[in-house]
Amino acid sequence: MGPRARPALLLLMLLRTVTLAGRPPRSHSLHYLFMGASELDIGLPLFEALGYVDDRLFVSYDHESRRAEPRTLWVQGGAASQLWLQLSQSLKGWDHMFIVDFWTIMDNNNQSKESHTLQVILGCEVQEDNSTRGFWKYGYDGQDHLEFCPETLNWRAAGPGARATKLEWEVNQIRAKQNRAYLKRDCPEQLQRLLELGRGALDRQVPSLVKVTHRVAPGVTTLRCQAMNFFPQNITMRWLKDKQLLDGTEVEPMDMLPNGDGNYQSWMAVGVTPGEEQRYTCQVEHPGLDQPLTATWEPSSSGTLVIGIISGIAVCVIIFFIGILIRILRKRRVSRGAMGDYVLAEVQFAELLSYSSVTKTCGLFLQRPIWASV
Repeated sequence: MGPRARPALLLLMLLRTVTLAGRPPRSHSLHYLFMGASELDIGLPLFEALGYVDDRLFVSYDHESRRAEPRTLWVQGGAASQLWLQLSQSLKGWDHMFIVDFWTIMDNNNQSKESHTLQVILGCEVQEDNSTRGFWKYGYDGQDHLEFCPETLNWRAAGPGARATKLEWEVNQIRAKQNRAYLKRDCPEQLQRLLELGRGALDRQVPSLVKVTHRVAPGVTTLRCQAMNFFPQNITMRWLKDKQLLDGTEVEPMDMLPNGDGNYQSWMAVGVTPGEEQRYTCQVEHPGLDQPLTATWEPSSSGTLVIGIISGIAVCVIIFFIGILIRILRKRRVSRGAMGDYVLAEVQFAELLSYSSVTKTCGLFLQRPIWASV
């Protein structure tokens, strides 16, 4: 994969995270990711599309085959045939639109003879109260470029290089109205049909496990809240200090990655003053949870436990060798015929430290470390 392809993929993941990770826990989304390269030698096709319901991939398409391919079983079969036909036609139309937009952007940047990448994310969210939100964003060479505003029918330019394209597209009001109609009407309707087809498979919920870890580095102490092994992807994580919500400037942005088994993991960190760790609480909301989960950092006693075990083992070893030494001395004295009171007392003490007694004593040390009685 070429040098331009890597930032393009990173931007797609960034756009997807910005759009989806902040969704309310009980909303649903339909979105498409488009990506292509002007030169095939950098490892990307001219156009490739991936479609997701929530965070589940259900369709893929590429310019070479010009065919939509189902990526899950529930979009196949008679019940989905009409929807699949409409979806295939839409992807073919987006294929053509993407290539035209790509050349327009390159021409407006005087870069038509160089190798470049274009990325698009578009789709909609439907909240639990049936309110909707649409999004349509372009990224060029791994950077934000243009964003469509359906309320005003204009485009927001991310930098000077996007302004010429912004002005050109805003002249075409027909296209702007078609974009708005898709985001406000067609996309939510298609999402509802997909949710009906995928009922059961898409309703799977795995509640999150939450823990807080502690890391000390020179000049900074960090608490990291980890949400593990959850599905679906939409999750909300917050840091509280003294039960008061911290704003975004005080915490690191939430990050998220797939586990590889279909579930997800996410984390969010905050810098704290040493000694004030117990004032901070992590709160997590997820569709699989009946109520928010909270977690705080608990100091680990593993280091003390290890020290106690080592101390107990050391005492056992010392007692063991003392017992052996006394047995040797006892045998020597007995062999010399020294059977006085001193030897009798010595024999009694040696028997107390016999192998069975030492084993029992060591077992007590290992079960209840020496520090446990302090």
